[in-house]
Amino acid sequence: MTIDERKTVNNGIGVIQNLILENREKLSISGVKDVLSFDDQVVMVETELGLLTVKGENIRINKLSLDTSEVIVEGEISYLAYSDKERDKVKGGSLISKIFK
Repeated sequence: MTIDERKTVNNGIGVIQNLILENREKLSISGVKDVLSFDDQVVMVETELGLLTVKGENIRINKLSLDTSEVIVEGEISYLAYSDKERDKVKGGSLISKIFK
């Protein structure tokens, strides 16, 4: 599949993002705008396609390059989820405040 075909498949928004999870221990993420927060159990990343939450144990950021929009997270990864930035703003409160209620 060519890059142009991927853009068309991607609902016409022109964004390509890859998540590559290897053995639930190494997660490579492309299309990263910013790392919002991280600790040894949760990493929250702002991506081109929304907020991505990664949960697990002994999590660490092994590589962070905002120039190339790439992040590599390593550890015992057990959970990945996207949330819609606009939906979270409408409901009120930050996503971080919802996690720590």
